[in-house]
Amino acid sequence: MEMVIVGTISYDDIETPFDKGSGVLGGSVPHSGIASSFHLRPPPGHPPRVGIVSAVGEDFSTYHQMVLEDAGLNLAGVALREGETFRWSARYDETMNEAETINTELNVLGDFNPLLPEAWSGPEILLCANISPRIQLKVLNQCLGSRINALDTSEIWIENEFENLSEAMRMVDVVILTEREASLLSGEKVLTQSIATIISGDALYGGSSAGPGPRSVIVKRGSSGVLAHLPCGTIALPAYPVENPIDPTGFGDTFAGALFSSLVGHDSSLNDVEVMRKALVHATVTASYCVEGIGTKGVRSLGRGKYHARADRYRRIVGI
Repeated sequence: MEMVIVGTISYDDIETPFDKGSGVLGGSVPHSGIASSFHLRPPPGHPPRVGIVSAVGEDFSTYHQMVLEDAGLNLAGVALREGETFRWSARYDETMNEAETINTELNVLGDFNPLLPEAWSGPEILLCANISPRIQLKVLNQCLGSRINALDTSEIWIENEFENLSEAMRMVDVVILTEREASLLSGEKVLTQSIATIISGDALYGGSSAGPGPRSVIVKRGSSGVLAHLPCGTIALPAYPVENPIDPTGFGDTFAGALFSSLVGHDSSLNDVEVMRKALVHATVTASYCVEGIGTKGVRSLGRGKYHARADRYRRIVGI
């Protein structure tokens, strides 16, 4: 398997100023998985290049299983367990900058103990998408042959599983955060200082004496774009100007899936500024589709022609 993604699969109840949906397919795995498989689509008759690891309940529909399989994902790492699928309910205000969480029910993810297929132990890319750091650690310890390990997280894990999260962050090459998450981790108000203390390990549990943090930190800045601090240098790109945003849920997961799938087949990619810039362009453009529909509807609408047209337009905007 070229890329393995571990994270959540959920049913979401979402309300934004422009649309709403109940029982919408969501979670970090569908968003990042569909985006990554778009960029790693196997030729007809060939096996999937992206495998996903998560758990679903008895209420998970055959239709949504087919949605993920039709997107080109291998579901051998998805456990079907007794109980209900993870559920999340949220409401966005007019700015849609942040979601107000109304309810979270972990359900089958509460005591999930992931077990990867043996053939998945050495993928090129392991993406620990947003899920409990306890689960991320279990997968990291089963995937010791990965070329690049990456991790995404959220405020709930910074606040409630800081020690586990710190351990996981020290095991990966790249961590993806929002500005607010970077500040919450480091206690710093200046973004560059937050990044420096995360990489040194000062911001993590036990401080730098417990070991350094990740080699790279990528900060998602919403409508302000992205700032990536990498071994090859620092790259800053603006967001794609979406004219009619509908639902930002899964934007960061879509960004991560597109970013790391674009690194498959590139040796020493974190040290190559051109490879990383191109990957960040793909991530930014792919994520722009996510906000154009409720749940995964936007990213599922991706087509080659309109994607490449938008990517060309974005390159002209940023001058590359």
